[in-house]
Amino acid sequence: MHSALDPRDLVPDEAEQLAHSGYVTGDLTTRARAAAAASDLDALARIREELAGAPMRADWSFDEPSDPVTLGLLGSDVAARAVDPDELPGRLRGAWLGRTVGNTLGKPIEGLSRGEVEAYLRAAGQWPQTGYVALLEPLPNGVSHLHESAPVASAGLFTDVPRDDDIDWTILGLHLIERYGRDLTTDDIATEWLDRIPFTQTFTAERAAYRNLIHGLHAPQTAVVDNPYREWIGALIRADIFGYVQPGDPAAAVRLALIDARLTHVKNGIYGEMWAAALVATAFSTDSAEEALAVARRFVPDGSRLAATLDGIRELHRSGANEVDALDWIDRELGHYNWVHTLHNAAAIAAGLLWGKGFTDSVALTIAAGRDTDSSAATTGSVYGALHGDEAIPAELVGTTHHHVRSSIRDFDRVTIDELAARTLAVAHVALPTACKAVL
Repeated sequence: MHSALDPRDLVPDEAEQLAHSGYVTGDLTTRARAAAAASDLDALARIREELAGAPMRADWSFDEPSDPVTLGLLGSDVAARAVDPDELPGRLRGAWLGRTVGNTLGKPIEGLSRGEVEAYLRAAGQWPQTGYVALLEPLPNGVSHLHESAPVASAGLFTDVPRDDDIDWTILGLHLIERYGRDLTTDDIATEWLDRIPFTQTFTAERAAYRNLIHGLHAPQTAVVDNPYREWIGALIRADIFGYVQPGDPAAAVRLALIDARLTHVKNGIYGEMWAAALVATAFSTDSAEEALAVARRFVPDGSRLAATLDGIRELHRSGANEVDALDWIDRELGHYNWVHTLHNAAAIAAGLLWGKGFTDSVALTIAAGRDTDSSAATTGSVYGALHGDEAIPAELVGTTHHHVRSSIRDFDRVTIDELAARTLAVAHVALPTACKAVL
C-alpha cells in the first residue's frame, strides 16, 4: 500500500497529490491508475513526465510556503508560558500514557472510513467506544477490512503497548534530544533514522525520504523527490516529543518541529507538525483545550488549507454545533483527501479535544471520524494527558498492558512509560512561574 519503491503506487499517488494541492492534472489521475492496474511501466513513466509539467490552477487561492525562514517567523511573538514544576512530572507521564493508550484504542481500525468505524464498533457493542477494540470474525457487514495489526492490537490480545510507528517516532525524538539537545539539525535526524529504525518500519513520506537518504540526497530534496506523501500525516505524528521537551514554550517546540519536518514534508505536512508541537507544548501550561488550540493556530500560515481547516472546526464549536455536526463537516469539506492526509486528521484531533468530555470520550470522538485513527487518537490522547496529568488517564485502560512499550527503535524495545517520562523530564526546558524563578 502506497509503496515508496513502486511506480504503480508513486505515479497515481503523485497525480492525486498534485490535483489536491492546486495543479491542473486533467485526466492524468485516471490514466495513471489505469496504467498501474495494467502494470504498464512505460506508460507510467510518460505520465510521470507530464505530471512534472502540470501548471498551477489560475483560481488557486491558498498561499502555502515551505521555506524555513518564512515559517520560522510564525508565532514569533508568542511568549513562553509558565508551567508549574510540581505538576510537570504528572503531566509528562500523562502525555506519554495518553499517547500510547490513545494509539492502541484506534490501532485495529486504522484506515476505516467514518461509516465503517461506526459499523464495526456497533457490532462489537462499543458504540460509543469505551475501551479497546474487540477482534470480530467474520467482519460485520459494511466493513471492508481491519488493519493488519488487529490480531496483536485488539482487546485481550496484547500484554504491552503494541509496536507502532506513532510511538516509535516519539521515542526516537527523545533519543535525538538526549543526544543532540537544542543544537539538533536535520542531518542529525537523518543519521539517527538510518542507524536506529528499520526501513520497513517506516511508511509513506518517511519511507520515501529514507529511500532518498540511502540514495545520497539531503533535505529538502528528501521531502520532494518521488514523495507524493509529502503533505500526509507522517510529520504531525513526530511532533509530540518536541512539545514534551519544551513545556509551556510553543515557539521553541515549533523550532525543533520545523527542523524535523523538512526532512520528509512540505506545505501542510510541515504545518501539521508545527501545529501539533505547539499544541502539545501549550497544553502543559493550561487545562483548556480551547486555549491550547488557539495558541497552536498562531503557528499555521493564515493562507493555508490547514489554517482554513482549523478555523472551520473552531468556528463550528463557537457556533454551538454538536460533535456530529463537526464530523459531518470534516466529511463534507475534506472527504476528498486520502485517509492519511494531514488535513482531516488534524480536524479530527481538534474535534475530539473541543467536544470530548473526558479522556475516553475525546479519544473516541477522534476515532469516530475514521481515517488514520491510531495516529490521530495518539495525538488527542497525548494532548489530553498534558492538559490534565496522568490521573486523568483511566486506570482500566492503563491496566497491566500500558507499562512497557514494544518498539522497533534500537535499544528501546520494552522501555517503560515511567522511564520515558523520567528521561523526558530530565531534558525538558521548563518555563517556570515568576515566583519559582525568584526562589531559584
